[in-house]
Amino acid sequence: MHVVESANPAPRVDAWAVSNAHCQAHYQILAEAEPDVLCRVLNYFALQFLVPRQVNVQREDDLLAIDILMDSLSWHRAQVIGEKLRNLINVCSLELHPADAVRSLAVQAAGQ
Repeated sequence: MHVVESANPAPRVDAWAVSNAHCQAHYQILAEAEPDVLCRVLNYFALQFLVPRQVNVQREDDLLAIDILMDSLSWHRAQVIGEKLRNLINVCSLELHPADAVRSLAVQAAGQ
């Protein structure tokens, strides 16, 4: 037995939606403030060799508000990951939006 080392593993191919356009996905997660919940959430991305563009976490009493911005996902793959995250026992709610839609809503709200 020997170890094969790779400096940068190749990103995992989205076999279900190879021809779909990639987008930025914005995950908004509300979870119980447990010591391991952030690791569990981020592990779903790490297992697929994905690194989020941005992660923001704020504790509000006994809850964590976790915002994750992820690049280079097909919308289908983003939804599959979202469903897996929803199934975590400490996750209270999860909303998933295309990041472009989130930005346009913020611009509209700022203009009002």
